[in-house]
Amino acid sequence: MTVQHDNASCCTAARRLTVDDLAVMREEYAARLHAPNMRHIFICGGTGCHATGSIAVKNRLVEEVAARGLTDTVRIVETGCNGFCALGPLLLVHPENIFYQKLAADDIPELVEEQLVHGRQVERLLYRDPQTKKPIPHFGDIPFFARQQPWTLRNKGVINPESVEDYIGRDGYRGTARALLEMTPESIVQEMLTSGLRGRGGAGFPTGMKWQFAQRSAGDVKYVLCNADEGDPGAFMDRSILEADPHAVLEGMIIAARAINAHQGYIYCRSEYPLAVRRVQIAIEQARALGLLGHNILGSGFDFDVEIYQGAGAFVCGEETALMRSIEGKRGMPRPRPPFPAHKGLWEKPTILNNVETLANVAQIMLNGGAWYASVGTEKSKGTKVFALSGDVNNIGLVEVPMGTPLRSIVYDIGGGIPKKRKLKAVQLGGPSGGCIPEAYLDVIIDYEEIAKVGAIMGSGGAIVMDDRTCMVDMARFFLDFIQDESCGKCTPCREGTRRQLELLEKICAGKGEDGDIELLEELSSMITESALCGLGQTASNPVLSALRYFRDEFDAHIKEKKCPAKRCAALLDFTVNADKCKKCGKCFQTCPVQAIAWQKKEVAVINRDICVRCMSCFEACPFDAID
Repeated sequence: MTVQHDNASCCTAARRLTVDDLAVMREEYAARLHAPNMRHIFICGGTGCHATGSIAVKNRLVEEVAARGLTDTVRIVETGCNGFCALGPLLLVHPENIFYQKLAADDIPELVEEQLVHGRQVERLLYRDPQTKKPIPHFGDIPFFARQQPWTLRNKGVINPESVEDYIGRDGYRGTARALLEMTPESIVQEMLTSGLRGRGGAGFPTGMKWQFAQRSAGDVKYVLCNADEGDPGAFMDRSILEADPHAVLEGMIIAARAINAHQGYIYCRSEYPLAVRRVQIAIEQARALGLLGHNILGSGFDFDVEIYQGAGAFVCGEETALMRSIEGKRGMPRPRPPFPAHKGLWEKPTILNNVETLANVAQIMLNGGAWYASVGTEKSKGTKVFALSGDVNNIGLVEVPMGTPLRSIVYDIGGGIPKKRKLKAVQLGGPSGGCIPEAYLDVIIDYEEIAKVGAIMGSGGAIVMDDRTCMVDMARFFLDFIQDESCGKCTPCREGTRRQLELLEKICAGKGEDGDIELLEELSSMITESALCGLGQTASNPVLSALRYFRDEFDAHIKEKKCPAKRCAALLDFTVNADKCKKCGKCFQTCPVQAIAWQKKEVAVINRDICVRCMSCFEACPFDAID
């Protein structure tokens, strides 16, 4: 059965799909993918690559392929995020699996001529090993990809997210078919319990247990919600999944709905994710057109539909009860629990809420079994986990590894280590609700309980790497500033307590800290954690407490010596040029915005401290660490 579609509209179906139709579509996809003399160009079309010019690269590729008469033998597929965000725009040539990176539109004529016409690699566009500088042409040989285990991200970079045919071709909706046609709601929940899947949104609550509570709750009306309100600084896992594989999330919601007998679902997505919203809407329309959403799905007699609700970007709406109030048209503010959402959630009806990554795992669990999923991971943390790796690390991007993987392996084996041969200082895990893990504890494994032991949390998966130039006092101030700004203001401990904490940290960073400030920070942290209404307030002090736990000496230096050891807090800095280190290149002179640096060719630069505004531009620009 062939379903016509394009990238701008939903597909149209000759009739509603059956299980047999799904099998035929898988065969058609396999035949298309492995057709003799056919090349498939998978070009990254995620937000990151769009920002670096992939749209222009794709348009030029389409033009060149057409101009050379290759349209019948070359299929160009715009995918979602490939994962290796640091190298975009990028593309993969199948079946050779040649990986090209950092492309520009002007590179395309040569790439088409050499790779597609003559079958020769364009060496200058290949990925190179950072150590040996030798090119690594094949996708599977690049360490960033080879050391991951893509289960949740199994379709990233290899399907058109706006094509339901591509998704079905890679076993899409088979899990739904099994759950709706071969399983009872009780057996679905049992499979989830067996899998050991825990919520990937931060708390790590067992997914099967949450579904079981809602299943056993009385009520004719129930709801399934997807939390796509990803707001942590440095986090882009959920956005990338929605952009690359939206049908996987829809499939997870259908199965969850069957488990608790719900007939309506909502995807709560922040409006700052326009590409994700657009692709999810296309997926919903395609699924409805094929009878995969709506009435009598796959002839099972089960009805379920999904709508998108766009949030305004309030961080607190990531908290489940605040999210539900927002969907109801009320101000997004949390409410006390109990009652829990599984008993009284959206419009006071039994409701389950899971985040994007959690739901993207569900169909594979139904298809392969809970025991299959539980075969990977640790005793209490099963399966894989997706991280958004960013900060002071060479290979910025999406990383998926088995639970139990050491954090050091993520940073160095996959992330490629720290740029410019600097030293790692810490990894902030879990965003504003998490904590920093210093280099000494970098061998901690990815496990909910083990990470908690070192003062952080798994969170949704944001991992911000910080090198030795990071001031941990300023980092704590940054996260407190974010939390204070995002506090809904409903409860006094969060509203006023975090404000007072922020004032103290700003005071310390400005060189005005006093004896007793650290103790007051600790006292406030304890009070806020114990008395705040929701998870935002209860975890607001984590960045402060972890920084104090591992880097108290930096706080002491700021308060007692009026110095910033990391040379980051501008109020405590005075800039001079180290004549022994200065290479007389003039880069500091060129970058100074206020002309506070005097320099002539082959002369050591001189800083006029009376003019200097301490913007740190010269410090950042100097490649020789000659600015003291």
